[in-house]
Amino acid sequence: MWDFIVLAEWLEFAVRWTHVITAIAWIGSSFYFIALDLGLHRDRALASGADGEAWQVHGGGFYHVQKYLVAPGQMPADLTWFKWESYSTWLSGFALLALVYYLGADLYLIDPAVRELTQGQAIGISVASLVFGWIVYDQICKTRFGDDNTRLMLGLYVILLVTAWGYAQLFSGRAALLHLGAFTASIMTANVFFIIMPNQRIVVADLIAGRKPDAKYGKIAKQRSTHNNYLTLPVIFLMLSNHYPLAFASQWNWLIASLVFLMGVTIRHWFNTHHARKGNPHWTWAATVLLFLAIVGLSSLRPAGADAQAALPPSAHRFAEAEGFAEVTDIVASRCAMCHAVEPVYDGIHWAPKGLRLETPEQIALEARRIYVQAGLTHAMPPANASFMEPEERERIIAWYRAATGA
Repeated sequence: MWDFIVLAEWLEFAVRWTHVITAIAWIGSSFYFIALDLGLHRDRALASGADGEAWQVHGGGFYHVQKYLVAPGQMPADLTWFKWESYSTWLSGFALLALVYYLGADLYLIDPAVRELTQGQAIGISVASLVFGWIVYDQICKTRFGDDNTRLMLGLYVILLVTAWGYAQLFSGRAALLHLGAFTASIMTANVFFIIMPNQRIVVADLIAGRKPDAKYGKIAKQRSTHNNYLTLPVIFLMLSNHYPLAFASQWNWLIASLVFLMGVTIRHWFNTHHARKGNPHWTWAATVLLFLAIVGLSSLRPAGADAQAALPPSAHRFAEAEGFAEVTDIVASRCAMCHAVEPVYDGIHWAPKGLRLETPEQIALEARRIYVQAGLTHAMPPANASFMEPEERERIIAWYRAATGA
């Protein structure tokens, strides 16, 4: 008989794998075209009328690339569009958000110590915030305020700062940073879907009709593409943050995320300036290091309410009441709690791995699924069986979980 939990774990793995693959494709093409555009030689009179050109070598061959400022004189017979990398990344990312944070809202999305929310409320806030974020950003870009790109970028940073703080007041620390990443990534993909691609289609339609395309469409698309370029690195950090409690479980997680956005700007500024052959502003690396040290310092502060005991969600009661729970509690206390504690006693462990604490029956019931998968079905925990968990103990964990779920 198929184990539903096993299938769910593999489905999550498959979607996560897809998400990573598509993100690599999107980020790779984005970084390549930004570097290509900045590195074009524009000091040459080209017979084709192109704005600039570049010669590149890769894979044993030479490439001659030319860019037209608005469009070529006539529509090319073959035209490659770069859009599905972005769309596939967002679609797979939203699917992963639903699988992990919506279906597992009690465990990953909601933290009663932060805000008492129902699953419906939390999911509704999550979806609405992604839509609302794009609308606000897009409308600001279309106002006179958005005419100055530097001013616009500063305004966008303020929006991200407020959003980071807001998520931290609503969701668990893990979900707050992940949602800030999803919020930003949604803006990036919406830029492609609602602005960049439609503008490019207008230019293509003008070419086919024999009209001269308006340069404003390319200018607008380039502005949004530049925003995406500077937002990419922070989004990657935020998507990885759920694996690192020092980032998401700090009382200053929203401020850490805000500093990460500044790091994204300093790092990309160096690369963009370098690719444009305008020098090597090494001060950006010093600024990046200082920002990173500030993040390290903030993460070292003790999380607010570290000893607070959150109420047990209704969905976890069945595990606390299932046959064998008392025995499993003893097993976890003796094999797992030396690391998964507010103050771990295992040598070399200074913080609970993944921010997971298993010191009380309530915490064990809340983390039933992870205990079942990590220490029951598999031997992932304890690592290298450092606490010598016996096969019989793993069988008791499996029996307890299946008794609670009726599997």
